[in-house]
Amino acid sequence: MKRAIFTFLAIFIFLGYLSAQAYEGTVEFKKKKNSAFVIEYAFPPEAVENAIDQQMQKLGNKGKDERGLFNSDKGFTTYNNVVLEEANSTPMDYIIKVDRKSKREDEKSVLYLILMKDGVNQLGTLDADAESRMKSFLNNFNAAIEIAYLELKIKNQEEVVAKAEKKCKKLMDDQVEMEAKIKKLKESLEENAKTQEITAKNIEDEKIALEALKASRKP
Repeated sequence: MKRAIFTFLAIFIFLGYLSAQAYEGTVEFKKKKNSAFVIEYAFPPEAVENAIDQQMQKLGNKGKDERGLFNSDKGFTTYNNVVLEEANSTPMDYIIKVDRKSKREDEKSVLYLILMKDGVNQLGTLDADAESRMKSFLNNFNAAIEIAYLELKIKNQEEVVAKAEKKCKKLMDDQVEMEAKIKKLKESLEENAKTQEITAKNIEDEKIALEALKASRKP
């Protein structure tokens, strides 16, 4: 049974790799349609974004995110003067956006890559070899994303464990506090019982004294 499950997972992953094929499409950036490489990945957006960022950091490139509530380009990240030897040795600006494929498919992503140089879209200027190598790079990027996805799951699981440990510690602290309260209550109960006993004896003594006083009345 385990072997069958392993085989199924292997086939599933293999088919996931096959499904990742880059193609040419368009995406809106700076309020106009831009030619771009487009590819779908069977991983959530955060994993894809992390993999890209890690790849760019290895090249010493820190991306600039488009921000702002009313920024129509929000979600795009620009990496300037990137030299990606595996795909294109010419320095270019890599403008990337990763979207969730759909509301129902939040574990799948669509990546858009615009290549710019001096503000001019370069996709149409690439020769066949450069275009093929760029697509090949994107097609083979699954392995890097899978590593990033694993790290993401590890991080999430660490947060789950940390949250559970925090809850457990609170419960243990609560137990110590409750046990201290119980101990104090027991001591109070014992003290109360002793006080009741002394008070009851005092009452008997006072009653005796009262009866003695009454007996001393003159007829």
